[in-house]
Amino acid sequence: MSFEDIFSSKGRVKVLKVILLRGEINLTSIIKETGLNYVLVSKHIDYLKSCNIIEEIKLGRVKIYRPNWVDPRVRYIEEMLRVLNE
Repeated sequence: MSFEDIFSSKGRVKVLKVILLRGEINLTSIIKETGLNYVLVSKHIDYLKSCNIIEEIKLGRVKIYRPNWVDPRVRYIEEMLRVLNE
């Protein structure tokens, strides 16, 4: 996984940004906040999980997504987004 792969899609960046800003969020909320459809959000989440950038937590039937703060790349991405938004 490379920098270009993670940021090659506007939709993926939107999904990642929402997850980083919210800390923990479910799929329905990601769809509402990004304006993307279910299929696109699911694909982006699957990709980000495969890169170990986000993690999925199952609470009964509900899945919650959050940044994988253990991975140092996530801290760098979060810092970059914060600086760019200032």
